[in-house]
Amino acid sequence: MKHLSTPPLVATYEASFAKYEALLDAAVAHITGLVEQADLKIHHITGRVKKPASLGDKLRRKVGRYASLCDVTDLVGVRVITYFESDVVAVSRLVEAAYTVDWNHSIDKSKMHDPDRFGYMGVHYVVQPSQELWPFSELGLGECPRFEIQIRSILQHAWAEIEHDLGYKNRAAVPRAVSRRFYRLAGLLEMADEEFMAIARMSRDYAATLPQRVQDEPESVFIDVQSLTYLLGQPPLRPLDERVAGALGVTLLTGWPDPERPERLTSLLHYVGVHSVAQLQKDLTRSEGEIVRFAAALLPRLREAWTPAGGARPGTGVVHYVLLRACANPLLDESEIIKLLDLSGGGASQRQMVRTVRQVYAEVIGAVEGGAGLPGA
Repeated sequence: MKHLSTPPLVATYEASFAKYEALLDAAVAHITGLVEQADLKIHHITGRVKKPASLGDKLRRKVGRYASLCDVTDLVGVRVITYFESDVVAVSRLVEAAYTVDWNHSIDKSKMHDPDRFGYMGVHYVVQPSQELWPFSELGLGECPRFEIQIRSILQHAWAEIEHDLGYKNRAAVPRAVSRRFYRLAGLLEMADEEFMAIARMSRDYAATLPQRVQDEPESVFIDVQSLTYLLGQPPLRPLDERVAGALGVTLLTGWPDPERPERLTSLLHYVGVHSVAQLQKDLTRSEGEIVRFAAALLPRLREAWTPAGGARPGTGVVHYVLLRACANPLLDESEIIKLLDLSGGGASQRQMVRTVRQVYAEVIGAVEGGAGLPGA
């Protein structure tokens, strides 16, 4: 079997391969920094260094095109995958501002394909960082440390990966029998990308207008994770939490790192039938005294459930309000609340917690009152 000779450029590349690996690390680190400084939320950033064997194959296919390694623009490649197509534009602006772009080898393929073409291509740059720009200044790569940057939305990426896996590199490669399905799929993906962007805008607008709507028309604001996250820092929830913490002689952990906490509290409130901000605000205000007394009596008997945190967590007033409603309503189950709070450590401990909750409720509120102090229970 005849072996193909190794092109001289491949030998040169192999000798300096470690430097190109360092260039990749520097490129990924620098682009990650740009994205973080711009406060963009993206899916991920990855990269690769072309294998010497792949370079050899490329040189054999394109004889005479590359005189030196500086002419090969894809030895190092970085891929930025965003959640939304709009963020492709944002990342592109960062790239153009940070690097010298080789426009002869760069292309925005999404703007160039014909309307009837399938193809969800994203943006492709070949860039060269300044030799004074850290961390590239530490690499000693000489005059041409160029590398590729591909920027795609996650749906564009999905299209490209599936297209590549099917072996269809261009329009002519697609059999006529499957072209129509490709066109339909491209349209669906484009619509999906647009809908995801619309949802993201609606979510941002919802968060931005939330404080004013809570103030002006709380009865129209639904209890959800975003609204409850905001309410935890506002009256009457924050003052109630402070009163509970004061009654226990502990600190209110305002910086408690539990992103799932608002989700659990929202589920608790829905479970006991509280769905609007106005209803929650009114009930907490009218029942504040009972909630504080109940929490002050209950928590010392369930120290294992909260003392590891080192204080009272935000929303502790809501938790005890929900427990009071459950105790007052025979159709509700206190054990379900303990499950939603993820406090149970097994069947026995859960039953013990329920017994303790009911006992404290009877002592503090009184069996005769039966929850009269809890509106709507």
